[in-house]
Amino acid sequence: MRAHRRRADGPSTVIDGLSSRTLAEITRLELTRNYLAPGGVGEAVRCWKDHVRQSRGALRRDDEYGNPHWICCGDPRAARALLDLAMRAMSRSGARELRRVVEGLDRER
Repeated sequence: MRAHRRRADGPSTVIDGLSSRTLAEITRLELTRNYLAPGGVGEAVRCWKDHVRQSRGALRRDDEYGNPHWICCGDPRAARALLDLAMRAMSRSGARELRRVVEGLDRER
């Protein structure tokens, strides 16, 4: 008899530009890695996207002085570091897809 693994309650990861196969891989990682929470990779992408799409002046101020909203809304630098960790833990094809999305955001910065 095969044991069924119960899916954890919580947010699911949805990231535009990723295949369902890669999203499923991310969900598995989020459930098995202690440094990831369910929905954490999607939240990190959202946080990084919000950060890089700010005006250049706001980015410069954030780089020089920090941003008090990071306490409640997430530190974009920590989010970007988490994305690097996730990409290292993924399969080559899954990491390639996520890297394409993240590098597209990096170019906007």
